[in-house]
Amino acid sequence: MKPLIEAVELKELDTYIYTLIDARGFGNSRERYEQGNIEGALYVDLEDLALHPEDAAAGGRHPLPTVEEFAVLIGGLGITPDTHVVVYDDKAAANPAARFWWMLRSIGHQKVQVLNGGLQAAIDAGLNITTEISALPEATIYPLTQGFTGTASISEVEAAAKDSNRIVIDVRETPRYLGQTEPLDLIAGHIPGAINVPYNTNMGADNRYLSPEQLKANYEKAFGDVKPEQVIVHCGSGVTACHTLLALAQAGLPGAKLYVGSWSEWSRRDLPVATENGIIEPGDKFKM
Repeated sequence: MKPLIEAVELKELDTYIYTLIDARGFGNSRERYEQGNIEGALYVDLEDLALHPEDAAAGGRHPLPTVEEFAVLIGGLGITPDTHVVVYDDKAAANPAARFWWMLRSIGHQKVQVLNGGLQAAIDAGLNITTEISALPEATIYPLTQGFTGTASISEVEAAAKDSNRIVIDVRETPRYLGQTEPLDLIAGHIPGAINVPYNTNMGADNRYLSPEQLKANYEKAFGDVKPEQVIVHCGSGVTACHTLLALAQAGLPGAKLYVGSWSEWSRRDLPVATENGIIEPGDKFKM
């Protein structure tokens, strides 16, 4: 099953053979869902897909919940291992939809796809948009066979960023990577040794993902001789990075790991920070 599904394909599916998830986050996401969602969609908020730490230095701003908590969440949506899940958001999959996709794939769920272009693509394709709230189905117990796989610890990231045989990709916008601005975390910059491939380069002018062929060409150029399995992807807090992991899967280049803590964790630890002006050593980070 390919990672992305087009709106025209979704329109042709029998609604009884898949579960549709509206996964939004940030700000008034529940209100936006109630103001217009694809008919039949069940709501999931980004806050349902993360813990809420008091200290982002221990896991970042959006650390993963326990796998048991996630199993309860998806079981409450009536999802079983055999369920075909289609998920979308109103950010063209740049935020919670890709995170939800990655989390399902990480625990071994096979039948999950993200709507290419998100809510706007559904509107453009003429899918039914409603203000009605879909009733939850009968809850199930989702059987776990594994925990979250495909994650990288902060120590692995630190080692990988210094290894010429590995690549750490920072998917944030280039001004944040360069340390020119930082709207969310305590200090601007990036992990020394990480390269910058902004997530929005995965998308075309129509706010949909590039073709698999274009994505593959772009990432093979960025990887050089490094295999996808030797790549670690991160962002600010482990959400938007999933957009790039989805792009890699669509390109036929699976295997990269997610650094969940991402910049929100790294920047709060006793570790160096790189900017366009050089390296900021740990002892100088908060003197600026």
